[in-house]
Amino acid sequence: MDADAIVAGLYTEEARHDPNPWYAKLHELGPASALDPEARVYTTVANGFDAVDEVLRDPRFIKVLGPVDKLDHPVLATLSRSMMFSLEPDHGRMRRLFNKIFTPRRVAALESDLLAAIDGLLDRMAELGAGGAEVDFIAEFGYQFPTKVIGLLLELPESDLAWFRERAQRIDRYLDLGGKSAEKLRAADDAVLELTDYYLRLIADRRADPGTDLVSDLVALIDSGDDRLSDTELVANLVVLLNASFVTTMNLLGNGLLPLLARPDLVDRVRADADFASRCVEEILRYDSPVQLLSRVAADDTELAGVPVPKDGAIMVLLGAANRDPRKHTDPDTFDPDRADVGHLSFGGGGYFCLGAALSRLEGRLAFPRLLQRFPDLAIARDPVRSDGLLLRGYGVIPVTTGGRGAA
Repeated sequence: MDADAIVAGLYTEEARHDPNPWYAKLHELGPASALDPEARVYTTVANGFDAVDEVLRDPRFIKVLGPVDKLDHPVLATLSRSMMFSLEPDHGRMRRLFNKIFTPRRVAALESDLLAAIDGLLDRMAELGAGGAEVDFIAEFGYQFPTKVIGLLLELPESDLAWFRERAQRIDRYLDLGGKSAEKLRAADDAVLELTDYYLRLIADRRADPGTDLVSDLVALIDSGDDRLSDTELVANLVVLLNASFVTTMNLLGNGLLPLLARPDLVDRVRADADFASRCVEEILRYDSPVQLLSRVAADDTELAGVPVPKDGAIMVLLGAANRDPRKHTDPDTFDPDRADVGHLSFGGGGYFCLGAALSRLEGRLAFPRLLQRFPDLAIARDPVRSDGLLLRGYGVIPVTTGGRGAA
């Protein structure tokens, strides 16, 4: 099977359930392969760990959001103004501003609030699971926890939080592999317009009555004159922050629950050892990455792992495949937090390395021990249901039973 046929397989429902067999076939061909540009938008696929790492870090490969003829659509126009999709010097200008506000100290200071949020959600799960009733882990914890974290960072009313999920999902469905239908574009446009209106009002409120939240600090820094960022750019970055933070963390939690519960020996160690819980988070990110793919474009004629890449050629960058590259990891399809090298590329690399990586890691490190300590008999009740995306890979539903001791 050639690379074109394998990549075509990634667009199927079967691959959305489990893309790893397709990744393994690509690895057999090499770390990167040329594709027929007549068949799809990509000229190259990068799947090997070193090749993907090179694409992410090398300035020869740049970010381009989408077709030029669609950039006037609200979803693409907004995302193109964010640091995630901007080129230099705009990317660095925005990144430096957020780095001043979104600091390791700020993330660490959230720990007590995160633990309180976790305990409140576990109380709710205990109530719902009383008497052996099924509880949807995704709906009641996986989604709720990172959403509450966004609420804490932005000091949003609790009543507003449920409003965000559906709008973020509309954007993600459009950005997903094979998701560029006119219907999904309209839905994403509407979602971005609604989010833009919300954030503009939030910025105005924080400018008039500052708090201690992320937006208040960003607005104060911008208005001081030391850092240049328009309200439109700030909105764009808040839209991306919403999607990147809660959807990916939700997938981290869901993707990690199943391999952990399949290994009771690991569960016992996670409960007792915070350092081991951190290793488990890293292995979850490697084993079943919440973000499976990215795109880059060659700035000039070049090559990648010996494969010619033409100027303006689009590269499918498969993070999920890189994380299971047998050249990098021994027995890559086995979930093993004790492996010597738990290295992964799930947060990207280079100048676009995920701004919220430390927060996502903290959320996972706190959530899994607390969950497994509270519910010693936590079990999967029936087959989970995967979400229908590949760009963002996770579960839509994970039915669990909490067990008598935790629910008491």
